[in-house]
Amino acid sequence: MSARLAILNTFLRRVGRPLLKRTKTPERARRDFDLSARLVFRGPTKDASPTTLGDVPCLDVRPVEASGEAVLLYLHGGGYITGSARTHLPMVGHLARQTGARAVIPDYRLAPEHRFPAAFDDAKAAWTALMQMGVRPDDILIGGDSAGGGLALALLSDVLRSGQRPAGLFAFSPWTDLTLTGASLAENAERDAILPVERIEELRALLATDDELADPRLSPLFAEFPDAPPIYFQASESEILRDDTLRMAERLRASGARVETDLWPDAPHVWQLFRGWLPEADDALDRVAAFADRCLRSSSRRSEN
Repeated sequence: MSARLAILNTFLRRVGRPLLKRTKTPERARRDFDLSARLVFRGPTKDASPTTLGDVPCLDVRPVEASGEAVLLYLHGGGYITGSARTHLPMVGHLARQTGARAVIPDYRLAPEHRFPAAFDDAKAAWTALMQMGVRPDDILIGGDSAGGGLALALLSDVLRSGQRPAGLFAFSPWTDLTLTGASLAENAERDAILPVERIEELRALLATDDELADPRLSPLFAEFPDAPPIYFQASESEILRDDTLRMAERLRASGARVETDLWPDAPHVWQLFRGWLPEADDALDRVAAFADRCLRSSSRRSEN
């Protein structure tokens, strides 16, 4: 563990998690996240411009390094109530430059103003709009973190079942089971550096009704993934959503998918956002870029044949 990661963990446990425990409204949570992103997250932001895909507002990131037809479709995290294309732009912009791909970050609708399945419908609309623009499925790499990682997997299941196969998918600590049956929710309740498990039932109540929680568009742990492309997960051993990643990987492998799970010993939830000053974040994103390169090169060879 780097000295910077040790300092960050201490700060989050003493300041960040207590703050999240007492945040009273989604509006306040959004303001706090937006402010933190502006002050802390580092990465290129000048390559982005606003656009719309299927009536969904998005940021379209086109770095000068981009070449070819590859598209990174990235779905941001934030528990379905916070986060935006703008909060995640520094990290995604960095990935776009690393991979030489265009990136699209949808600003899907958030709860509680827009409950399930609004976020999924917007992710699907963005995908459909890319198809209508002539982008091939196997030129698209899907990514996401936390709730956005679960949303990315839900989208993957949907497009696979319709016969479309993207180049691959990566996810940072995806939230895949809103029925909350993962053992790590209890095992890591005190170890998690940032997420207060005491608020998770309250959070999901803002999003969906009890009878919707196992819907595969919301909990992709229960989805089907026929002929899945390569998948890469990163998660922390000490976070409450650890088992959402590990059980998702097991389910995908059981369906025949090639899955790589990269489990880090003690890092905060979605530590990749701290790229630029946290060595573990830079290392993690380098590994994602290498995975993306393998997926997109493999896709290119299939298209040529």
